Amino acid sequence: MASSSRLRRSERRLKKTRPKKRKTAAGKPRRAVTKKASKTAAPGIVETALAAFAHEVRTPLTGILAISDLLATSELGERERRWVDTIKAGAEHLASLATLFVDAARSGHAGFGVQQDFFDLRTLAHSAGGSLAGRATAKGLQSKVDISEKLPTFVTGDPVRLRAALENLIDNATKFTEHGGVALTVRPTGEAKGKVGVAFAVSDSGIGLTLQEIKRLFRPFSQANVKIAARFGGAGLGLSSVKQLARAMGGDIEVTPQRGGGTTFTLTVKLDLAEASPSQSGHDVDRSQDRARGLHVLSVEDNPFGRVVLNAVLTELGHQTEFIGRGEDAAGRIVQGGFDAVLMDMVLPGIDGIEAIRRIRALGAPYGGTAIIGVSGRSADEAAARGAGADAFLVKPVSPRALAIALLEVTCRAASAT
Repeated sequence: MASSSRLRRSERRLKKTRPKKRKTAAGKPRRAVTKKASKTAAPGIVETALAAFAHEVRTPLTGILAISDLLATSELGERERRWVDTIKAGAEHLASLATLFVDAARSGHAGFGVQQDFFDLRTLAHSAGGSLAGRATAKGLQSKVDISEKLPTFVTGDPVRLRAALENLIDNATKFTEHGGVALTVRPTGEAKGKVGVAFAVSDSGIGLTLQEIKRLFRPFSQANVKIAARFGGAGLGLSSVKQLARAMGGDIEVTPQRGGGTTFTLTVKLDLAEASPSQSGHDVDRSQDRARGLHVLSVEDNPFGRVVLNAVLTELGHQTEFIGRGEDAAGRIVQGGFDAVLMDMVLPGIDGIEAIRRIRALGAPYGGTAIIGVSGRSADEAAARGAGADAFLVKPVSPRALAIALLEVTCRAASAT
């Protein structure tokens, strides 16, 4: 009895010495509230970090792709051209991964959004085919590209994310194929009410997949087979984002095992049909190229590598370029020197590109009417850039051709407005 009594007294003393859990106004333990808050804060931290990562990665990738494009137009031997194609294919894939990582971070709490931009579908398809051929050649594989002649030329959709999805499928096809070949087939699946369905089929003669592996294939950060993942690499993030993209664009993705080994991934999307304006026609751009030559361009770019690349591209296009690194200095520099156009990066030290554009537009005539092209690694910045007064917007990585067309359009528009 005495022993039992001592045990009860000890238990009472122990309870008194334990720290009490503080409660919130709602009467819940503070520990639970803190845990919940950390969970809701985590996605925002991840999104911010990945967005910063994407911006930093896209800057050198823009340069790699731009210089690759310039090399491809020069006189190269067959071997050197294969090297350039391989460099370009690798850079395009890295750029697509940056886009997919950011989308994956946002999709958990902000939804998966797509843009509606005018673009050349046939050019995008042929570019994806060139990427597949370059990767296959670098690995000693055969390649086949079949793009239907019935494919429409101009459409409205999200070319950046569509290309990112295709690059992911192409990378997987070549990665998991050691012998044989890979193929890309692009065909329309029907038109209705101003929309066209498009199917992109990427096939390989690689390791193949079982039905059980296919079921696990589109889970975020999941691999169909752990042993295969260890052998070939990859996190599984891309395919999950590709499926989200396909559904956001009115389509889906299907996986079909092939007899004798290999797999076919078929990505389907729905795009709005569009008509070409004279300034968006390649023939008219070539015909009017002289009109856009000899421009005096101000580039607001703080990255030294980005400056070197832009200077090389713009010089090749026949323009003279001056660089400054801060948005605060843009308006004053425009007043000092006669510039035909401004390339404004959105992410800058000090004030951002949006505010810098507003300050330029607040200038008196004629300086306030200077043509401005916004440049960013995020297509989501376009609305704010145009709202501030940008005449055009380009998403990194920017090709020399896209830059040439944009400069032609904005300077012709500015000239006709004066």
